[in-house]
Parts: sequence; structure tokens; C-alpha cells
Amino acid sequence: MKIVILKFLTLLMFFGAVNLYANTQETATVENSTYKEETYKSKPFSEMMSGFLASTGINAFLNPDPNEMNAHGEWMSDFHKSWGRLIMILVTFLLFYLAIKKGFEPLLLLPIAFGGLLANIPVANIAGEHGFLGVIYNMGLANEMFPIIIFMGVGAMTDFGPLLSNPKTALLGGAAQFGIFGTLVGAVALSQYTDIFNFTIQQASAISIIGGADGPTSIFIATKLAPELLGAIAVASYSYMAMVPIIQPPIMKALTNDAERRIKMTTLRHVSRLEKLVFPIMVLSLAILILPESTPLIGAFMFGNFLKESGVVERLNDTLQNSLINTVTIFLGLGVGSKLAADQFLVADTLAILALGVVAFSVGTAAGVIMAKIMNLFPGNKINPLIGSAGVSAVPMAARVSNKVGMEYDRSNMLLMHAMGPNVAGVIGSAVAAGVLISLFQ
Repeated sequence: MKIVILKFLTLLMFFGAVNLYANTQETATVENSTYKEETYKSKPFSEMMSGFLASTGINAFLNPDPNEMNAHGEWMSDFHKSWGRLIMILVTFLLFYLAIKKGFEPLLLLPIAFGGLLANIPVANIAGEHGFLGVIYNMGLANEMFPIIIFMGVGAMTDFGPLLSNPKTALLGGAAQFGIFGTLVGAVALSQYTDIFNFTIQQASAISIIGGADGPTSIFIATKLAPELLGAIAVASYSYMAMVPIIQPPIMKALTNDAERRIKMTTLRHVSRLEKLVFPIMVLSLAILILPESTPLIGAFMFGNFLKESGVVERLNDTLQNSLINTVTIFLGLGVGSKLAADQFLVADTLAILALGVVAFSVGTAAGVIMAKIMNLFPGNKINPLIGSAGVSAVPMAARVSNKVGMEYDRSNMLLMHAMGPNVAGVIGSAVAAGVLISLFQ
């Protein structure tokens, strides 16, 4: 028995020794591996401080890295790396001022401006492919997702009652789209008769849609026809949407006289719930039959409105009007702002797009006002020409501007609800215009 026990103990000691040896070898291997991965080498304090100073933003501005590339992996000029970035940072500060002090659509302008500030920070490459601004841009702007979600939210917040109660105001929304097609001709002419710019017909089409002052539509058509200009077009479109209170009033006042600005419009008739339910389905059906290219935007817009008017999905309607559209607005603003990087914004093509965009927007505003004046030449109830400027699809900013300018001349003249008719017609009109351009030139 003793012999058996001794043999058993001997066997246990043998396996214990083997296991201890194996663990020793594994530990040595891990330590050896860790040692091999060690790359840091001790440096003198002066050398550490020198490396720290070389990594600061101050040094990046004063001594640009000759090997630094932009968010697209392209070489940048020394101007764009230094003074260009400083200029764009000052531009973002101006946008902060306009949003906070002047109240120019802060929901749009603040995220855009802050995205522009982040995009111009040297070294960090926040707007690059793996930076969080670059990720936001690729996940929602480059693939058209954010514009379509925005259209759902806008549809849920839209009341077609003013348009249905006075259908002829739809003509004002249609007239405002003249800025789009007029600028298309202008962009093509600019490319044909100058050596500085060389826009293709697809690029000119994408630029011209800025005249509708509709950011989601501008992004949608740029993605289809001119993805290389998507950043500049998105920035221009949303910038002009935010600048509606600055750009429109001088044009409106220049084209109207005091008596026209004081015209009081008749009370709107009541629109039944059935009319409001049928209208979005009817518009979508017409788009499907005549212009399918416009249905992604019109379909999203009418979907949001149909949910609202159905009255049976209040939770979904509330989500579209509040949490969803607010969340997407934050991401969309930051994504658009990422294209305010100096190397992308301070170039000839972008400046030309901005110039053509303001011309398009101004022409669209003027066309709506002039159409109202023409309509007043015919018998019937008079239209205050100021609401013609709301034909651009900056909802509800343009309608509020029409109301504000009207109240400057008569405090009792409330034009807001009347202006909403051409305003929502302008949303549909810009989506239709985008569908026409896509179907013609894609």
C-alpha cells in the first residue's frame, strides 16, 4: 500500500513540475513579447517640450506641415493651412453672432457654424474620413438620408390649410421657382463665356436649385448630379436659408409701394379634415404618374403630413415634429459645417456657387413678388405682394419675413397665414423642379 501511495505522490510531483515549467515559459514569452512591443524611448525634458510645442495649433498655424493633407487626402496650400483657416474661423464667429445676437435661424446656423469651427482646427482632422464630422457627413449627407428625414419632419409640421383655402397662392410658389431655372441659364452662360469657370450642365443644375432656398432639396439633387460640389452647394443653400431675414426685405420693399404693402387680405375659409387627408395622397399620386424622380422628397414630405392629418398616430407625429427632426438637424448642421474647411470653401468654384446662389435666391424672391402684382391686375380679391416672397421654400422663415415686413407698415395687418400658402407651395415646387432637372440631365 505504501508503495502505491509513493508512486501516486511521485506522479503528482512530476505533473506539478511540468506545469510549473510550462507556466514559467509562458510568462517569459509574454514578458519577451511585451518587451519587443515597447517603442517609447526616454527623451531629455527639453526634447519633450520641443515635441509638445511642435504639436500645438499655434505652431500649425505659423509653420504649416508641408505634408499635411485635407479631409479628402489631397494636398493643401500653405494659405489654406494658415491664413485660410484663420479667415474661416472668423467667418464662423460671424455666424455665431448672427445666430445668437440677431436670431437668424439659430437652429440651422449654430450647428453649421460650430461644424465649420471644428473643421478648421489644424492637426486634429475632425472633418476627415475617420473624424466624427466626416463620419456624420458620410452617414447622412452623402447618401441623402438626412434630407429625406428632414422632409418628413417638415411635412409633419406643415398645414396645407392656407394653400387649400386660397389655391391661387400656389402660383406664387411656382413663380418663385423662376430663380432656379434662371440661374441654370446663368451658370451655363458663365461657363461658356468665361475661362475662369467650367461648370457642366449637371453642375449648373445642382447649383441653380439653391434659388429655392431649400437645403434638403439642394443636397438631394447635388448627390444625384454633382456630388463633387455637394459640400459647397449645401453650405450655400443653408446659409441663404438662414439669411432670409437679411436678403429678402430690401428686394420686397424695392418692388412694392406703400399702398401695396398695406393691402389686407380676406379671411381664409375653413378647410375640412377630408380635404387635408386627400391632398397629400393626390399630390404624391400626381408625382408618381408624371415625375417619379421627385417622389423621394415629395413622398417623405407627404408621408409626414399624412401622419399629422390622420390624427390617429400622435406619438409618431410628435416624434417627427420634435425629437427626430431636432436630432437630424444637429447632425445635418454639423455635417454641412464640415464643408466650411478653408481648403474647400476659399476656392473659386465655391465663391462662384455662393454668388450664383444669392442671385438665384434673389431672383426667386423678386419673381414671387412680381407675380402677385400681376395677379392683382385681374378682378378678384387683392393679394398683398409681400407674400409673394414666401414662394421660396424656406419654411416657415420666408412666411415670417413677409409678415414682419407687412407689420412694419400696418401693425394690424397679419400676413403670416396667408404667406404660408405660397410658402408650402414653394416646398412642393422646389421638389418638382429638382425632379425635372434630375430627369433631364442625370
